[in-house]
Amino acid sequence: MSAVALTKDNFTQSVESGVSLVDFWAPWCGPCKMQLPIVEELAGELAGQATIAKINVDEEPELASQFGVMSIPTLILFKDGQPVDKMVGLQSKDALKTKISNQI
Repeated sequence: MSAVALTKDNFTQSVESGVSLVDFWAPWCGPCKMQLPIVEELAGELAGQATIAKINVDEEPELASQFGVMSIPTLILFKDGQPVDKMVGLQSKDALKTKISNQI
């Protein structure tokens, strides 16, 4: 199971129910490249419990703007469609897993 690539077309239905972690990233961003394997691991470990997704800010600038993403990586945790936590910069797997588990 890998992280779901989100676009403005599938964003709402992907995060509207349950817990979702969304990674805002870009291919040219160094820290994003370090964050991505962590996000992918979480997608495998939390399959069925939480949605793990990613948004390429170069391809989806409207979504980045909608959630006030100014620097990347930014990870936003959603619960039933509402943002409940926002983390800027590289995050450890344990920190992310704890935050997700607290919302499940």
